[in-house]
Amino acid sequence: MKIAILGAGALGCAIGATLTEGGHETWLIDRSPAHVETMRTHGLRVDDARGSRQVAVRATTQAAEVGVAEVVIVLVKSFHTDAAIRGALTLVGPESVVLSLQNGLGHEDILADAVGRERVLAGKTYVGGVLRGAGHIESGVVGKHTVIGELDGRVTARVQRIAAAFDQAGLATQVSDNIVGAMWDKLLVNVATGALTGLTSLTYGQLYEEPLLKAASLAAVAEAIAAAQAAGVTLSMTDPEQAWTLAADGLPAAFKTSMLQSLEKGSVTEIDFINGSVVRWGARHGVPTPVNATLVACIKGVERAMADRRQAQARA
Repeated sequence: MKIAILGAGALGCAIGATLTEGGHETWLIDRSPAHVETMRTHGLRVDDARGSRQVAVRATTQAAEVGVAEVVIVLVKSFHTDAAIRGALTLVGPESVVLSLQNGLGHEDILADAVGRERVLAGKTYVGGVLRGAGHIESGVVGKHTVIGELDGRVTARVQRIAAAFDQAGLATQVSDNIVGAMWDKLLVNVATGALTGLTSLTYGQLYEEPLLKAASLAAVAEAIAAAQAAGVTLSMTDPEQAWTLAADGLPAAFKTSMLQSLEKGSVTEIDFINGSVVRWGARHGVPTPVNATLVACIKGVERAMADRRQAQARA
C-alpha cells in the first residue's frame, strides 16, 4: 500500500517507521528541511523498547514528489490542517482516502471541505512519540492501539482493508462503527494530561506524583464526559480515572506530552482543538466547563508570553 504521512513529526515518524518496516511504500512529508535531509541521508533513528536502530525511510518536503497515495494520513498540528491539505492535493487521487489521526476534534470537517467528505476517514491513535532531534525519535508503538472508521459509522471494505494493512505492519489497528465516540475517548486522554503538563513543564513521571494535579485532571475530564454525553456521544469510558490511567499506560516516566513539547519549542499548541473543544461542545449543549475554560485561558497566556518574548528579542 502506498501511504503518505502529512506531518512527519514525532508521531508521524513513529507511525511511518512502523509502516515502512511492515513493507508499505510510506512517505514522510514534513516542512523541516533539516529533519527531512537527515532522514534522506542517514535514515530515521528510532529509539524504542527494542533498542535503537536506523530505519531507511522515504522523506520529502514536497508533496508533489510523492504523487498520488492510496492513504494520506494527516498528522500536522491542528491549526495547520487546512493549509497543509490544500498544499498537498497532488497526493489525493480518485480512489485516495484521507485519514486524520490528529489530536482533538474538528479536523475531519476541515479535511472534508478540502477533499470531499466521501474521501475522509477519522481515527485516533494512542501511539506515542518524542522528537529528539532532526531525524531522531523516541517511539512508543508496542501495546498502543489505533482506531479508524467512516464518519457515518459504516464498516466499509476500504476501512477494513486499511486497518488490516496497518495491523499486519505492526500498528495495532481496529475498525470502529462509532468513530466519533472513539475520537472523544482519545480527547479525554488528551484533556487529562496535555494542558496540565504544558502549564507545569512536568513529565509524566512527575505529573503522576502530584495528587493536586490529578484532582485537576479528573475535574477537566469529568466536564468533557458530561459534554459528550449531553451531545449523545457513546463513550467507552465514563469514569475520569480511566482516562487518567490510560494516558500514561506503557509510556516512560520521562515522556512529555505533545502540548509540552510544542511549548518547549516555542510553538503555539493545539489547545483550541482539545480543551477548547470541550468548552465549545459544553456551551452548545448547556454543560458548564469552568476547569477546561481555565486551562485554555492559561495556555493562551503562556503562548502570549512566548510571543511577547520573541518580539522583544527581535527588537533588541
